[in-house]
Amino acid sequence: MKLSSNDLRRWCRLLHRDLSYFFTGAVLIYAISGLYMNHRDKINPHYSVTRTEQTISSLPSQSECDRAAVEQIMEQMGVSERYTKHYFPREGRMKVFLKGGSSLEVNFATGAAVYESLQRRPLVSPMTTLHYNPNKWWTIFSDAFAIALIVITLTGVFMVKGSKGLWGRGGIELLLGIALPILLLFLSK
Repeated sequence: MKLSSNDLRRWCRLLHRDLSYFFTGAVLIYAISGLYMNHRDKINPHYSVTRTEQTISSLPSQSECDRAAVEQIMEQMGVSERYTKHYFPREGRMKVFLKGGSSLEVNFATGAAVYESLQRRPLVSPMTTLHYNPNKWWTIFSDAFAIALIVITLTGVFMVKGSKGLWGRGGIELLLGIALPILLLFLSK
């Protein structure tokens, strides 16, 4: 049985459509988390950080700072996370680690205190984790996704005929779409 060009385009449309629908979730996950990953020097994809500065008027001396004293300072700051531990990185400065990654820093000379609260980003953090292939099953799925993207791309190239297809405007766009990443690759060196 010989496959005509119309039959080939029909099969391309079917494959293109069905694979596109099936992998829409993966495309959106990679696209949204990819934007965060591209700008991770400005936006932490896993946590949102809230910084609160306050001056504490009544501080104990550094030598009196045991857990109970630190918890009193935390109470004055309105910090609700649980205490994990504290230490003095240098004279007159205390850093307090809190459950969940938040922290509190206190300057005993000035009374200045800085509380940094970390809140995990509910959707973006797990999506971003998928960029690191967290387990065997995701690797298998992402390999299938990569192959499907190749098929979706190739079927898209051959789906349209005429002046808007591969031998017309589509071909020009295809060449530009290949040339631009190659150019950017050479410019990045």
